[in-house]
Amino acid sequence: MKIIITTLASLLAGSVSPTLWAQDHDHDMHHEGMEMPGMMPKDTGADHNNHALSPNSPMHDSSSHAMVMKGDTPIWATGSGTSRLPGAEGGMHGLHLMPGDGWMLMAHGWVRASYSNYSGPRGDDMAYVTSMTMLSAQKDMGGARFTLKSMMSLEPLMDAKGYPALFATGETAHGQPLVDRQHPHDLFMELAARLDVDVAPGTALFVYGGPVGEPALGPSVFMMRGSARDNPEPPISHHWFDSTHITYGVVTAGISAPHWQLEASAFRGAEPDEERWGIETPKLDSWSVRASWNPAPHWSAQVSHGFLKQPEATHASENEHRTTASVHYADGKLSAMAAFSAKNRAPGSTLTAWLAEAQYDLTPRHGLFARFENVANAELFPDHEDPLHDRAFRISKLEGGYAWNTPIGGGPVYLTLGGSVSGYIKPDALDAVYGQSPWGYTLFTRLSLGR
Repeated sequence: MKIIITTLASLLAGSVSPTLWAQDHDHDMHHEGMEMPGMMPKDTGADHNNHALSPNSPMHDSSSHAMVMKGDTPIWATGSGTSRLPGAEGGMHGLHLMPGDGWMLMAHGWVRASYSNYSGPRGDDMAYVTSMTMLSAQKDMGGARFTLKSMMSLEPLMDAKGYPALFATGETAHGQPLVDRQHPHDLFMELAARLDVDVAPGTALFVYGGPVGEPALGPSVFMMRGSARDNPEPPISHHWFDSTHITYGVVTAGISAPHWQLEASAFRGAEPDEERWGIETPKLDSWSVRASWNPAPHWSAQVSHGFLKQPEATHASENEHRTTASVHYADGKLSAMAAFSAKNRAPGSTLTAWLAEAQYDLTPRHGLFARFENVANAELFPDHEDPLHDRAFRISKLEGGYAWNTPIGGGPVYLTLGGSVSGYIKPDALDAVYGQSPWGYTLFTRLSLGR
């Protein structure tokens, strides 16, 4: 944090050389003959907006994907935590500083004002604001790379109940389980570091961890996937696939090569509590393993399994074995993901979920997005006296939407306007609670540093 503050102060004072730009993801490549990170390529006549990243560089954010190159072809990009995405994943871009001494700094973030309205007896409407900021600093050390990573949000400013999200469940507010709501994220979403050490050309051993981080479990979190870039609604399957993206206490070790990655984590299994401003006591009482495969620049796949000790505060005696698998595709205009997850509760039954989502850019300013989910949810009736308590209902959600975006003043700040409409398929037994044909919509505007 000190180096970031010092660099920004130097920039304002005019003492940092002008290596500051809005960096498109597609430029985050490693080419033969380029200098190491923090150095501009020698005078080759190339666009100086390009900069070099060495193989296995963990600058992780969607706005600054690290890529390994096979010739001039990107093989993989890094998502949230230590997860992987296709090398051709489409491009948000962020603010980059190269203050010298081998450091490269990156900033990306957004604030989104939304209005959601859902029909039916359990439906609700609300205007709310969500946000995320990412700051990363990476230093090349010759055969090794050290990265500091942070992610923060001001969502704790809203009430603990969060905002409406029909059929979503997970975590608590005022001591009660959240149902048909999306909880706000914590102030500190990530405070972690990563060290990569080269052991062979293109291959590195790495260790990642910190008081707040993401274990090797599931696909990249939805906010960091290109397939969900403009979608304003969190998936109702969030607690099947990527709820562990905020975990208090994480240590991950692995080996990373151009086409594959193997890793294992120890972490705290409990989900964050209602006190969103602080950092909870880290623990290492749970574990996970993940294998990732990048057969070509357009593809990335992962399979993972983990044991979570008492993840839900309202089920204090219940552990969970979670298995996930996902396949991602990206080609610069289309980004898509298909995924499956199974939560084996102990004691309890196994609950499964399916997810498919996509983002398609018609033009640089016009985008379409869609998501389909099918979830077996047993938390819709938390009252133990309710005859439907702990009964699993299979819910399907289909959502589609449009987003228009434009840069402001030709700089790295973007304005986006858009909206989505959702429909649901559910058992008839839920008609009295949700209505016969529940549906909803969300309208939003977003300001982002990069896109």
